[in-house]
Amino acid sequence: MSIDDIAASIRSMEIRGAAEIARRAAEALREEAEAYRGADAHELWTRMQKGKATLLASRPTAVSLWNGVQSVFKGTSPEMEAEVLRRTIVSNADTFIRRSKEAVDIIGRIGSKRIRDGDRVLTHCNSKAALSVIIQAHKDGKRIEAFVTESRPWRQGLLTARDLAEAGIRPNLIVDSAARWLMKDVDVVVVGADTICSNGALINKIGTSQIALAAHEARVPFLVAAETFKFSPKTMYGELVEIEERGSSEVVRLDEVPEGTRVLNPVFDATPPEYIDAIITEVGVVPPSAAYEIIVKELGHEFIFERN
Repeated sequence: MSIDDIAASIRSMEIRGAAEIARRAAEALREEAEAYRGADAHELWTRMQKGKATLLASRPTAVSLWNGVQSVFKGTSPEMEAEVLRRTIVSNADTFIRRSKEAVDIIGRIGSKRIRDGDRVLTHCNSKAALSVIIQAHKDGKRIEAFVTESRPWRQGLLTARDLAEAGIRPNLIVDSAARWLMKDVDVVVVGADTICSNGALINKIGTSQIALAAHEARVPFLVAAETFKFSPKTMYGELVEIEERGSSEVVRLDEVPEGTRVLNPVFDATPPEYIDAIITEVGVVPPSAAYEIIVKELGHEFIFERN
């Protein structure tokens, strides 16, 4: 698929999930570089920068996409010879894709230690990292019970229920608004992340902050499973995370509501760091207050500013 095709699939939610979005973008850039066989470095650079801009515009909130795309261009410049530039882009993309896949397995092994035998675990949306924690705990022989929110309006919870069932864990599906009611019967909450800010705040699927608030009220541990490329270098310098809002047709048909009704469809919300007990990453379990150090150590300052 071309870069334009991948970007369109990301916008339409055909490709979804923060890590999958980042990997598919890296793959698209790799294929674009591989397809170029000319000797004009400026032409290749221009093509790659155009592709980069197209991909970044497809989902503005998911920092995984931004970090993934930036990593593909690490150590590159238009002054390089065309073949060196092409090989560097291909190598960077392969490295990012491999490490992003490895991270999920590592997070599962680390996070499983935070799940006790007999725990009742609640998760939200469809996070591969969060699922890895829950499924690994099951593989480790722990008897757990899983609760899954429907996750309107795209109902990603149905995907999570299927993933759990395929792993041998019977899922319990609830509507989003039942989360607070259920919290009295929950031992731990495990969710994923679309973006983690430098102050430790979590940007994730709409409804996450309400679940975190209910967990905080009930003294239930609230854990975030997130690869380090979900941390946002841009927030270190004051940039606010743009909360994407999608079309009303995903929520309701306009003929079902009174004429003139405004239908809001925010995709994400922000959970304050004080409601997060720990963030499980491939480099270990850290408190939200360590987000700044993760960004500097794992991502590096070279990703902070765009170089267009």
